Parts: sequence; C-alpha cells; structure tokens
Amino acid sequence: MKPSTQASPGPPTALTEAGTSVLGITVLSGGPGDEREVSLASGRAIHDALGGRGHRVVLRDAGPDDLSALDMPADIVFVALHGPFGEDGTVQAIMEDRGINYCGSDAKSSALSMNKVAAKVRLLENDLPTPAFDVACPSRIHQVVSRWRTPVVVKPVASGSSVDVYIAHHGGALREAVERVVGRYGEALVEEFVEGPELTVGVLGETALPVCQIRTRREFYDYEAKYVDEGTEYLFDIDLPGPLLRRLQAMSLEAIKALGCRDFGRVDWMVDQLTHQPGILEVNTIPGFTSHSLLPKAAAAAGITFDALCQHIVDLGLKRQDVR
Repeated sequence: MKPSTQASPGPPTALTEAGTSVLGITVLSGGPGDEREVSLASGRAIHDALGGRGHRVVLRDAGPDDLSALDMPADIVFVALHGPFGEDGTVQAIMEDRGINYCGSDAKSSALSMNKVAAKVRLLENDLPTPAFDVACPSRIHQVVSRWRTPVVVKPVASGSSVDVYIAHHGGALREAVERVVGRYGEALVEEFVEGPELTVGVLGETALPVCQIRTRREFYDYEAKYVDEGTEYLFDIDLPGPLLRRLQAMSLEAIKALGCRDFGRVDWMVDQLTHQPGILEVNTIPGFTSHSLLPKAAAAAGITFDALCQHIVDLGLKRQDVR
C-alpha cells in the first residue's frame, strides 16, 4: 500500500475487518534528526499495518518547519518520529496546545526520557539501577577525562539509534570521543562500561513483553547492527536465571512509571556477566517499528502481530481520550 497524501472518505460508523470502528489516523514520520531514515521506515510500516486493518491512514513527513500534517482532521495521531522534535516532547507539546489526541508519552515525560542524564537521575531517585555516569561540557573535558578509567562509553546526552556512541579503550580515545561529542552536541555523557549481555524489555500499556537479548558481531549494538547488519541476533531463549529476567520485566514497568511514560516504550539494559547486576541504559518513548526493531519482535514473541501491536497502541490513545 502506497502512503496516501490525504484521508479517504468513509462512513464514521464503518467497521474494519477486525470489528473496530474505522478511524482517521495521521502517522507522523521523518523529522529533522539523524534518525530520519529509520523514522520514515517506521512510519511506512505503521501506515501499512493500520491501513491493512481498514483505517483511513495518512502518512506525513513532519518537522519543525512543516506542521501541516497537524492541520488535517484525524481521530488520533500516531507519532513515529525518532530523535529530536518527535521524542523530545516538542511535537507532543504542540499537539497538546492544539487539543490533538495522539499515541504515546506526553510532552513532559518525552523530554525527560530523551535527556539521558535527567532520566538517570530520576531512575536513581526511584531506586532503579543505571550505570555510573558523568557529564562533560567544554569547560569540564579535562576534569571528566582524567577522572575515568577505560573502557568507558561516550555518547550524546539526548540522541538515539546509537548515533555518535563510542567505546573508549584508552585515555587518548576517551579524550578524542569526548571532544568529538561535546563539539557536536555541546555536552557528552560518559558512562561506565558494563561487560555482559545487552537486553531490552518492550512495554505495551501496563504489560512487560518478553525480555530480548541482542547479540551482534560488531563491537556493540551500534547503528549498523541495529538497521543494516542481517547477522544481528535477537534471542528470547536467554541463558540467564528466570528470576533475573522477571525482575528486569518488573523494573522496566517501574522505569516507565518513574519517567511518566505511557502507552508503549522500551527499556534497554546491560547485565554484568560476572555479578548479574543489571543497569538501565535508557528508556525509549518512541522505539522503532522497522523490520529490525525490538518492540515488534518482543510483541511477536508474545503472540502479538505487528498490525495488532499498532492497533493496540491506537486503542490506548483513544481510551485516554474517552476518559477526558
């Protein structure tokens, strides 16, 4: 199904094949950030899934300089914008000001979750574990670099898809990575390196989906491993104690609640291979919906098809509208 440019007419009382009311849905994708191509792919997948269910779906490229998609009448807006503008609460705040109903976390929780430092502080305030960290700005580069022993992770404070993330294995590499990230973003998050399996827990409503382990042939789960490398493995038969996996699910729900998120999300974890101590890397309020994306894979492991996942997210947003 090709993306439509305008809503098709249809009776408001019509039903889809699944027996739900036919809805006018606007899907926002694209955006201005480094994750634009991923967002476009997510938007197309969501558009096709909901269109396949019989809804009148409009797929629009949206950004700070083009808000025309929000002028179109719709029962609900499905935000598939990754990174700045979409995940930092900007578009959510605009829709809240206009009284537009949308899926996903609100402006405040989106902004909090997007800022990894602020999110870590909130997680620690709620007794949720996260790797030790520091923040480098231009005036603190030397102070931060001299304080840490390698290996450490260096990443932007507010970005996604592992863009500009580095693992520094010696002091020179650490300084170079910090200077590079600070130079581009104004500040850098320096984070404890955890040796062990990387896990993720998708959350749908108030349900934690099955824990997924990510295994990549690359140094870490970077952009290439996420979206290009077909050799990346996603495992649901995980060689870790059952109580630990159930604890990760429970703490993922707590993390979503602590940050004020809603409808859907994903919590990323590292687990120390020796101590099995887990730590939250970040909470994603708009995870990917591509063929490589983790939330759809976790939903599938729970027996939820991709189109049913998208429909359920829409239903959660509509239910919130009904309560108002």
